[in-house]
Amino acid sequence: MSNTISIRKGLDIRLVGEATKEIREVSVTGIVAVSPLDFHGLIPKMVVKEGDTVSVGDILFFDKKKESIKFVSPVSGTVQQIVRGEKRRITNILIATDSKQTAKKFDLKKISEYSSEEIKNLLLEAGFWSSMKQRPLDIIADPDNEAKGLFVSSFDSAPLAPDYDFVLNEDMESLQVGFEALNILMDGKVHLSSKPNSVFSKLNAVTHHTFEGVHPVGNVGTQIHHIDPVNKGEFVWTLNIQEVAAIGKFLNTGTVDPTRKIALTGSEVHTTTYLKIVKGTTISSLVDNTIEGENVRYISGNVLTGDKKELTDYIGHYANQITVIPEGDEYKFFLTTGWLGHGFDKFSNSRLFPTFLLPKSKKFRLDTNTNGEERAFVVTGELERVFPFDILPVQLTKAAITEDIDSMENLGIYEVAPEDFALCEYVCTTKINIQDKIRQGLDLIASECM
Repeated sequence: MSNTISIRKGLDIRLVGEATKEIREVSVTGIVAVSPLDFHGLIPKMVVKEGDTVSVGDILFFDKKKESIKFVSPVSGTVQQIVRGEKRRITNILIATDSKQTAKKFDLKKISEYSSEEIKNLLLEAGFWSSMKQRPLDIIADPDNEAKGLFVSSFDSAPLAPDYDFVLNEDMESLQVGFEALNILMDGKVHLSSKPNSVFSKLNAVTHHTFEGVHPVGNVGTQIHHIDPVNKGEFVWTLNIQEVAAIGKFLNTGTVDPTRKIALTGSEVHTTTYLKIVKGTTISSLVDNTIEGENVRYISGNVLTGDKKELTDYIGHYANQITVIPEGDEYKFFLTTGWLGHGFDKFSNSRLFPTFLLPKSKKFRLDTNTNGEERAFVVTGELERVFPFDILPVQLTKAAITEDIDSMENLGIYEVAPEDFALCEYVCTTKINIQDKIRQGLDLIASECM
């Protein structure tokens, strides 16, 4: 085991509503959706049409720009509707599930008999490649690029994030098979980052790294930066550890397992728990009869990087939790709960409120209120205190806003993703949507420099 890397720059946002250590299975019924919008930059080319019957693992569409990247059905049933938005852009493929849940069977052989190219083609055909992301650009990995390494984080440090030691404790055999397949796939190293004394430290066919500290210690971007940073002209791939287990199950059984375990969390959930679901399930079926209030926000993902959803929407492809918190659109009396209040119920990364005197076990019920409007950047050092990269976050954000390509390249745009700036966005007094600005900068780099 390698030496432990400690992350001191960051912030743990202590929220009420952590998931209890039990797993409830959500049955597969009704409508399930696959959304091309979950995959940044994707232009889908449909293979099926409305009324077609599909099985688990059947191809629904592929990437028009890279036809080898295929997207498969998570359920068996009938394609009920292909939903289109502005300019006929496909937003959702809705599938009415059946009671059989039949799955496409793949012909497989022993892991040791596969070549790297065969593993790649198998993952592409079975739809697993859509979960493989690359840096730079933070998009679906280009299978034609040669990556210098593949990075997997075995823990998540975001607020109320799922505990993968608990979620995957019974899937160690599948994880091992998955990592063996990835080791064959990669010419470079397969890196696995874990907490000290993690159950994943005994896995083979990986290069182990140990991390400890505050969020974003669990972000794969933070780990890449401290293990093997990305320079211009280089590529690395990343994969969620649940996807590695799913790959292992697929190679053991010959069928695609569309189920994932997510955490149902947040202060407005009176029965927080873990859920075993099928990808693309509706939010309403996940939070049914568990919400305390009415004026709440449903988030597919965590509070820092997740997407706002309505009850009729569907959980995102990359989401590993559902978070429900107060909406925060109500006026606050300035003398009590507003800006002149004592702040005994407020959380802060500074010593502005007296709550900094409370023990670290104290947790808070926070809402979505930004407590201010967008304004000009002020150099305060706030961003640098929570940004554990050897990169200047304010300067890089300004370069992205002004579309200064040379400055973005010199300041490290190639190794970051929007999620790396989520804490910066949280603590920044300017109220600027920094993640959006970094995304726009990455899109500019993609169009002009890649």
